[in-house]
Amino acid sequence: MAISRDKKQTLVKELVDLLSTAKMTVFAQYNGIDVASLQKLRRAAREQGVTIKVVKNRLVRVATGQVDTLKNVETGTLKGQLLYAISSDDEVAPAQVLDKFAKDHPQLVFVGGFSGEGANLSNAEVGNLAKLPSKNQLIAEVVAQLLSPVHDVTNALAGNLHGLLDGLMDYSCRDAVPDCIR
Repeated sequence: MAISRDKKQTLVKELVDLLSTAKMTVFAQYNGIDVASLQKLRRAAREQGVTIKVVKNRLVRVATGQVDTLKNVETGTLKGQLLYAISSDDEVAPAQVLDKFAKDHPQLVFVGGFSGEGANLSNAEVGNLAKLPSKNQLIAEVVAQLLSPVHDVTNALAGNLHGLLDGLMDYSCRDAVPDCIR
């Protein structure tokens, strides 16, 4: 079913808005995946702050031409039935969402991606991105590493304090009560 020129213009405008703020856009083939499964993917993606779009590749080419950072991006890989996962918050979230979905639906195959800076990514690079920890997980790991010396010092000081108290208890128990129990 053909869509009207107005609808196409609306879709292109929506894509331009999404792509201009996107930190990462990943596209994948989805041949053979039923609509119910795609709805589950959309729901899971929404929870991660990722937008899933299924639009004609020609409209995506028009939209990339209107986004300053994506004007010179190679769009030759945009062939066949593709879905686009777009995130304006996290660079790896689109790849992770699609990779997790692809574990249950092997019909979903990465084709490539566009970074927020306008770089083309191959399917192998997108696959490697999917294996990275999420942004929140990386932040938590850095905070844990930064707090590690603080915890070490606190534990060392607490250990010395316990040793001092134990020594004082031993000394006071020895003279005060012959069979003192710690």
